[in-house]
Amino acid sequence: MTILISFLLFTGLVAGLTWALTHKDDHGTSEGFFLAGRKLGAVVIAGSLLLTNLSTEQLVGLNGDAYAGGLHVMVWEIVTVIAIVLMALFFLPRFLRSGVATVPQFLEDRFGPTTRAITTLVFLAAYAVVLLPMILYTGAQALSEMFDVQALTGIQNKNVVLWLAVWIIGLIGSVYALFGGLRTVAVSDTLNGAGLLIGGLLITYFGLQAVGGDGGAMAGLDAIRTGQADRLNSIGARDDLVPFETIFTGAFLLMTFYWCTNQQIIQRTLAARDLKTGQKGVLLCGAVKLLGPIYLVLPGLIAYQLFANNPVHEGMAPAESYGRLVREVLPAGLTGFFAAVVVGAILSSFNSALNSATTLFSLGIYQPQINKHATEKQVVASGKWFGWVTAVVAMTIAPLLAGQESIFGFLQAMNAIYFIPILSVVVIGMLTKRVPGWSANVALVLGVGFLLIGNFLPIGTNDQGGDLLLAGGVMHNFHYVGLVFVSLVALMLVARLIKPRPEPWAHEHSKQVDITPWKFAVPAGIALVIAVIVIYAVFADFTVL
Repeated sequence: MTILISFLLFTGLVAGLTWALTHKDDHGTSEGFFLAGRKLGAVVIAGSLLLTNLSTEQLVGLNGDAYAGGLHVMVWEIVTVIAIVLMALFFLPRFLRSGVATVPQFLEDRFGPTTRAITTLVFLAAYAVVLLPMILYTGAQALSEMFDVQALTGIQNKNVVLWLAVWIIGLIGSVYALFGGLRTVAVSDTLNGAGLLIGGLLITYFGLQAVGGDGGAMAGLDAIRTGQADRLNSIGARDDLVPFETIFTGAFLLMTFYWCTNQQIIQRTLAARDLKTGQKGVLLCGAVKLLGPIYLVLPGLIAYQLFANNPVHEGMAPAESYGRLVREVLPAGLTGFFAAVVVGAILSSFNSALNSATTLFSLGIYQPQINKHATEKQVVASGKWFGWVTAVVAMTIAPLLAGQESIFGFLQAMNAIYFIPILSVVVIGMLTKRVPGWSANVALVLGVGFLLIGNFLPIGTNDQGGDLLLAGGVMHNFHYVGLVFVSLVALMLVARLIKPRPEPWAHEHSKQVDITPWKFAVPAGIALVIAVIVIYAVFADFTVL
């Protein structure tokens, strides 16, 4: 009963505060619903970015990878800060200059309506079939593992519990996204983000105490330093989950797309009141991201220290380690609070992705293709109807993901299929003026095709299932992703030589947003990059290469 009461109290507090702060907002126009009236502040942008990124895929997946592989998986939290700096200094000024609400809108301005249509369809298919179901499935699984939902509900059938959790989470997330609009999503993200950071840090603290025993948390940290000295290396060996050299190929490209061109993430930055505010929010997010390993990697190392050589936990899969750690170390009085925090993280990712899907459909399909003379009310209504259909599809698919050998690996493989083609086209669009639109369309189609073949055509996978065999040798998946990216960029540059645009593209300022940069943006960005290098240097041991 205590668990249920604390869960309901925190969940109700977030819902009540969100309603109080946003119920008077403009939800009737496309700019008000999809871009929060372009008035998001820096703190809300940073908080929303952080929690949209942080969900059960990270809590469970990344800590599971740390349990299996050690400290080097912090690459997904630390090196990603460089991609966030790129967003603040390079991508965001160009998006806000165009005054767009979606990435496909920018691509239409640069390459034409066909490019926008292809990109929109790729985004929508990926969100409906992969991203949204994955968020729901991993969220439902995490809740079941952490808090023994079967015992709490009295339902013994695991499949029934999974379906029930998926649909409850999906319906609540849909209400946030489809009735409140982007600002409601962003505000609830920020409130839940505060709770998740506190909860994640508490798990780390209590875990260290459990390792240290009477010596406390510091003794626990010393025990990990001593007991896992060979695993506390920021440099991934060639047989590790993220080999060091892949940081410079596909791994960093995936980070760059995610933080710089992924509609689900960047939509709140496009809603900034001006460039200065947007840059402050993005760079603040980058600064907080440097703390990510404390609650997204260290708990995995703590779990390894507690469980790896303990016969009681023999046979435990890495993906189960975080849930097991929560059950073992979290005081009973905080369990309901942490359950609410985890639900908040799941809802944040779900409703953010769903809000982005409705934005892409309404502004990329409905208004330009189906009803060119639609009123503002009709545009918003179309997004809400599409959102409900997409949510139902996602809630139906999510339970079917049960049984995947590696959910985190499956998500990475599926993400790359649309991440890389879109990123290549956006980068070429921003850096060149004469590359023709037809080449961007070809690159999008070929890129998706190459990555589908590389990930799913059974022409040869190594014994571990992580590498693609090409030309008689072994190529890591991340290197293959990098090769596809370079090939697509080369294709578009060659097209420029063969048949360039008749007139160079002029990037006009839409005047919708003040694009005066923050005067400290560049120094702050440089400071963050230096921090990344220092953190890596402190934990680096290159002898593993």
